[in-house]
Amino acid sequence: MGSSLFAGISGLASAGKQLDVIGNNIANVNTIGFRSGRIYFGDILSQSVTGGAAAGMQVGRGVDVAAITTQFSSGSFETTANATDLAIDGDGFFIVKDADEGSYYTRAGAFHLDNEGYLVDVNSLKVQGYNITGVDPDTISNISLSGVQSEPSATTEISIGSNLDAATVAGGTFNASQTVYDSLGAIHSLKVTFQKTEGNGYWGFQSYLDNVAVAPGDQSYSGLKFDTNGVLEYVYSASNATTKGVVTGDGTVSSTTINREGQLYKDGAVTLTSVSGGDSWSISGAYANATVTRVSATELTIDLDGAGGADITLTLDGGTWPTGDTIICTIDQEEVTPRDVNLTMPTITGATIGDSGVVSWDLAGTTAEKVTGYASTSVIRTLFHDGYSSGSLKSISVTSDGVISGFFTNGQTSDISQIVLADFANTTGLKRMGKNLFGTTVESGDAVPNRPGSAGMGEISPNSLEMSNTDIATEFINMITAQRAYQASAKIVTVTDQMMAELMNIKR
Repeated sequence: MGSSLFAGISGLASAGKQLDVIGNNIANVNTIGFRSGRIYFGDILSQSVTGGAAAGMQVGRGVDVAAITTQFSSGSFETTANATDLAIDGDGFFIVKDADEGSYYTRAGAFHLDNEGYLVDVNSLKVQGYNITGVDPDTISNISLSGVQSEPSATTEISIGSNLDAATVAGGTFNASQTVYDSLGAIHSLKVTFQKTEGNGYWGFQSYLDNVAVAPGDQSYSGLKFDTNGVLEYVYSASNATTKGVVTGDGTVSSTTINREGQLYKDGAVTLTSVSGGDSWSISGAYANATVTRVSATELTIDLDGAGGADITLTLDGGTWPTGDTIICTIDQEEVTPRDVNLTMPTITGATIGDSGVVSWDLAGTTAEKVTGYASTSVIRTLFHDGYSSGSLKSISVTSDGVISGFFTNGQTSDISQIVLADFANTTGLKRMGKNLFGTTVESGDAVPNRPGSAGMGEISPNSLEMSNTDIATEFINMITAQRAYQASAKIVTVTDQMMAELMNIKR
């Protein structure tokens, strides 16, 4: 009879422990990343009523708590507006460390950046991962976004989407300007000036970096030709001019110079004729609007389109030029199918621009912005360049494989860090450390780190928090059964007490 009293007491104690577990589960129903507990009971070693080892004559001595285990099934996800709120869709734990380099493991991914730029949890423990932009990107360490910056990149390629009005009169110009960057991220202005020249569809162009003329590069292309449909047909090299004279005196031409580099002139020849013994000259030939000016006794300038300025300079070397003497100046250039144009940039103090000082104008590639010559207003449609200045971190996002990407003030996006997860040979062997943290034990084994989505690890769900895996309905059912067990055990104690009282009353 005494055994039944102690068996009842063990039932009371066990049911009380079960209520402790249930109460803890229910209390943490809103705790992020919480893992509910489950209690297991076992009977206490039975004793034989005969004093022997007969299995059929054993009486149990009550119940005891065999184990309280953690249930590691996943909880539901809650969507948040915070990019650093992370949940694990599958197996694994976030790794966090304290100031003493002690490692803990958690499913609670409510992270934020502290005042030093470290990614931390609500306990100010530092999240672990790979700092991709750091000194040692393959070593697991504290994830830090402090001082992360996007480095500048010099412009190496440009493209201009525009229309050049076919109705523009000869000599008319149109400017297309855009911002470009040098190797230090400094801003510069690159302007391309298009000038309509004589002949249908002909346009010359000249580039300027910060108003300094840009050399046309090795290819020396400096003109465009549109067909009758306004489609770019040819790219022309810089014009060349040659001279030959029909001289009755002893005058010669020592040099011929194209002054306005970047202008396109149609093929043809003009004839200069001496008037009044070379005091003045007349001009005729392919350019109806051409004019000639005697600058000095040894220099003549030719304005081919009549729009002003000196297109060609002729240097006269000695001799006389009787009236009627002629100089024939021939203008020619090479035409090629549309192709990219290299622009050799002027020297920049302390920095560089382009690829070894050359910026490529993507004029004819598959990615080139379209240049047309329609009879409509000259306009810039699009501008492209591939350079950018340095930038500060503006916002971050996290991918399913745990990569933290930064969006910078210069419009660039780049990977900064990658979160690492840990798994264990026996997760049920982990020890609760409080504050949603777990620690390793001999039973759990050492942590095995891996990137999210690899080696059986779950993937990261950004802008999400994993809620408690406590099932309220199940806990209420368990609460009822625990209450009944407690009441029944109490009844055993009461009945046993009454029987003992009756036994004591026998002697009266």
